[in-house]
Amino acid sequence: MTDLVLAIVHHLIVFGIASVLAAELALMRPAAMSPATVRLLGRFDAAYGVLALSILVVGFLRVKFGAKGAAFYMHNPMFWAKIAAFAVVGLVSIRPTLRILAWQKLAKADAAFVPAQDDVGALRRAMLLEIHVFTLIPIFAAMMARGVGFGPFR
Repeated sequence: MTDLVLAIVHHLIVFGIASVLAAELALMRPAAMSPATVRLLGRFDAAYGVLALSILVVGFLRVKFGAKGAAFYMHNPMFWAKIAAFAVVGLVSIRPTLRILAWQKLAKADAAFVPAQDDVGALRRAMLLEIHVFTLIPIFAAMMARGVGFGPFR
């Protein structure tokens, strides 16, 4: 039962992360940027951070207490590919997060603050990269679950 609960929570968090990334990308449009959008981006980015930390905790719990056992994960190259993709997503997300935080600070000082269109466009491209790498995570997870990297799948 523990494995089932952890798997369900893990999947729900992943869907939450995908939803937040999609919402942030939808908001991150140069022509549609407004002070209200800057505030909303800050809320979504905070939720993204909470979800990212949550997936790490639940993922660790799945490795430690899940039905497959830690050895299944530790020796599976697709698990490490999944972890690497997650790390890349995390690294790519640093710049947008720092810019959104800076924008929020500027918006508090000036209620009419709107980021420069070039800045918004650059962050949008970073977020697109983030989403594209993020799509690799469930691909590697499906491969891992089916034993790709072991036995006849090597």
